Amino acid sequence: MQFSTLAVWGGQDPDPQTGAVISPIYPTSTYARADLDEHRTFEYSRTGNPNRAALEKCLAMLEHGSQAFLFASGVAATHAALSLLKPGDHIISPDDIYGGTFRLLDQVLATAGIGISYVDASDLQEVAAAFRPTTRMVWLETPTNPLLKIFDIAALAELSHRKGALLAVDNTFATPYFQNPLDLGADIVVHSTTKYINGHSDVIGGCVIIAKEEHAGAMRFQQNALGAVPSPFDVWLTQRGLKTLPLRMQQHEKNAVAVADFLNSHPRCESVFFPGLKTHKNHEVACRQMSGFGGMVSFRIAGGREEVNQFVRKLSLFSLADSLGGVESLVNYSTLMTHGSFPQALKDKIGITSNLVRLSVGIEDIEDLLYDLRQALA
Repeated sequence: MQFSTLAVWGGQDPDPQTGAVISPIYPTSTYARADLDEHRTFEYSRTGNPNRAALEKCLAMLEHGSQAFLFASGVAATHAALSLLKPGDHIISPDDIYGGTFRLLDQVLATAGIGISYVDASDLQEVAAAFRPTTRMVWLETPTNPLLKIFDIAALAELSHRKGALLAVDNTFATPYFQNPLDLGADIVVHSTTKYINGHSDVIGGCVIIAKEEHAGAMRFQQNALGAVPSPFDVWLTQRGLKTLPLRMQQHEKNAVAVADFLNSHPRCESVFFPGLKTHKNHEVACRQMSGFGGMVSFRIAGGREEVNQFVRKLSLFSLADSLGGVESLVNYSTLMTHGSFPQALKDKIGITSNLVRLSVGIEDIEDLLYDLRQALA
């Protein structure tokens, strides 16, 4: 089956008891057994739930993975993937990553005795030089948050495996509709399902998808032992949102292309970051490993914090808020919001400047979005 069909039907057969086309919600904590020797598929909802099982099956199919595991947030999913590391191990990460991931690495894993090296992952020689005998994982985000850097997944997978390490990829920005890291050699894919997977800004969630069965036990243990799992209703909402992912991503990208072109020609914009622009440093890599460029656009406005503040105050359709990937357009000031946990020296190094603005371009009419940006920049 093709992607759009899987998004609607994957793991979501009509209910066998009633014939309901839409899966019912199972808001139960426990499941009855007939006797001591009976072991049902579901016994306790922290361990497993019919809604969770259905969505996990669908996401595994969409990412071409072996199994998927849902968690209560994207950060919880990231933590579960990183739980494959143990004290004394070493991980390599891009220096341009989501602020929540940096906080998890820098203030949780580092204090647990795990070594971390931050690199420019677009430079394969720099990545190769960062390997140690104890390196067990390379972590990627591509496109990155907020500068939309693109990293060569296939090349980094080959390098990681040659060095005896796993490659994990946060695929939140691209979604499985535009990019499938497991097909390019990655071992693990992570999503904040809060974002495009759900797509309606009303649920927090995360997911880990694995390429090989050998990691299934560890992920299932994380779900059951730590209990950071989503509620049946949150899963049901996410499953409902996932059904329209292909349609939404097509409109997100169409609008983002128009917004990037507009900003790229505007005199008040110093630079625009969007992998669909031919001027993007890694545009060719993006064309090779992605089937589309997503709905995120970042740019630097002429000036500094005050000019950014004037800009966001004048916007009417783009709401100033954290998060991204919903049907509505959002604007984010990364240096204070998503990347407030970054030390200033690291912000300066990777370019999270006082005039950097990140847009999550929604699915509204493009003429309305361009008018809103035009009047705010005037």
